[in-house]
Amino acid sequence: MSSSNKTAAGASSSSCPAAPASPISASEKILLLDMDGVLAEVSKSYRGAIIATCQEYGAVITNDTISEWKARGGCNNDWKLSLDLIESYRNEHGKAGDLPTLDAVTNTFERIYQGDETKNIPGLADLETLICTKQHLEQLKDKCCGGTSAKNMAIVTGRPRKDCMKFLKLHHIDHLFDACVCMEDGPPKPDPFPVVEACRLLGVDPTRMADVLMVGDTPDDIRAAVAAGCRGIGVVTPENAIKAKEEGRAFDSDIICQAMKECGASVILEAGFEALLS
Repeated sequence: MSSSNKTAAGASSSSCPAAPASPISASEKILLLDMDGVLAEVSKSYRGAIIATCQEYGAVITNDTISEWKARGGCNNDWKLSLDLIESYRNEHGKAGDLPTLDAVTNTFERIYQGDETKNIPGLADLETLICTKQHLEQLKDKCCGGTSAKNMAIVTGRPRKDCMKFLKLHHIDHLFDACVCMEDGPPKPDPFPVVEACRLLGVDPTRMADVLMVGDTPDDIRAAVAAGCRGIGVVTPENAIKAKEEGRAFDSDIICQAMKECGASVILEAGFEALLS
């Protein structure tokens, strides 16, 4: 997770390499997956919590605004992103008053996202769903391991570990992942650390990083993968895919997909990344 807001201008402007016939080649047996927008549908949870948190501090933020900031990169920490959006809104609209602290914004965000079981108040986290199917993940596991017991799948996420494990266990898929690299473990994407650390935990030979696939939904995921020497694969989120279809556009034509291509994504897949099994 990162508190900086880097622009996509620093990304490579070269055209995206042609997609291979099959996203997973014979040599690529290690699969790293981001969580939000890749496994977890979070438009009503994390995205909703950002909007609601900003609203509590007088800032009116839309999903389009969040997408614009995510496309710039450096916005993996939704607590810090909420604070940055509040500050930006206030500056843009000439709003006076002291800016809330990051701790205050974080507490507001967590109250909205987690809810309060003691008061029987549900959190937006309860609205999250699994984008792909459990069967699809099981098939990917089998394809990667080739019938062996080798470690080959990991989660690389900016979520706190407790939120990551809660989602995996809720959907009965925690056993499919051999490692999880989360917020607490070190520098966030776009730093390559989370990707490199996941590979270390899986026992990947450092000279074989090119055989590792990292699937993500933001430029920061792709930047981290490329910087680590892995192949970055982008995936469109369900809400952006729906919006593109309604507007008669290609599924991978939104601002975030374009930014991922500029950052070096070898291919952009549709939500659910079923093409990984093609």
